[in-house]
Amino acid sequence: MRNKQKWMTFVTASVLTLSLSGQAFAASGDFTDISKVPGHEKIESLKDRGFINGVTADQFKPNQTINTAQGVQMIVNSFQLSLAAFTFIKAPEAKDFYNNVKDKVWYSDAFIIANLNGVDIPKDVKPAAKMTKEEFTTFVMQAMEKAGNMPMINIKPVEIADDSKITPSYQGAIQRSLALDINKLDSKGNFDPKGEVTRAEAAVMIYNALEYMSHLKTPTVDPMPEPSPSPSDDSLDK
Repeated sequence: MRNKQKWMTFVTASVLTLSLSGQAFAASGDFTDISKVPGHEKIESLKDRGFINGVTADQFKPNQTINTAQGVQMIVNSFQLSLAAFTFIKAPEAKDFYNNVKDKVWYSDAFIIANLNGVDIPKDVKPAAKMTKEEFTTFVMQAMEKAGNMPMINIKPVEIADDSKITPSYQGAIQRSLALDINKLDSKGNFDPKGEVTRAEAAVMIYNALEYMSHLKTPTVDPMPEPSPSPSDDSLDK
């Protein structure tokens, strides 16, 4: 386990810039290439809330696959992960956590923020590698559970036709994503864990996670009953 505590104490998190614009363009109007894409209204909702950008001002490129750097940036942006709760002896650098993530490039901060917020990205991750559905699902679930401070839940595992293809360490997150309707199996009951996730699939998954979080209810505590009046001395004589 990575020693995250060693960074905490004097210097505030504000020394780390949160430049998560990456290589995308903010879209001022509707995307023109998603009208026939399943979940297009969810994509537009995320864009309107400033959580995702287009490849150009009006093009989302829904079928374009994403690499790990793009996926991590999308997760950090959408779940509004930050370093506000941390202080540091020194500003953390990507090389402190990863072997192949460069410092001072557009995705550096996103990887650092994700790591310190409980997203368990492998130390040997390659930012340019295409992101698989099982990887993205796992990182989304970890981010959601952290951001939403979600309790542990008992679920009934869903039968997945291609379960044998799932990396064992990702099975729990995938099952939770299915139980919470973050993901769905295809018509044949397959999850396609090794398939490369597209921009549209990633956006819809994040929307579903945020929607689930928005309906979480804060547990309420029943008020203490009003204390009964203490019996008077006179009443004790009756």
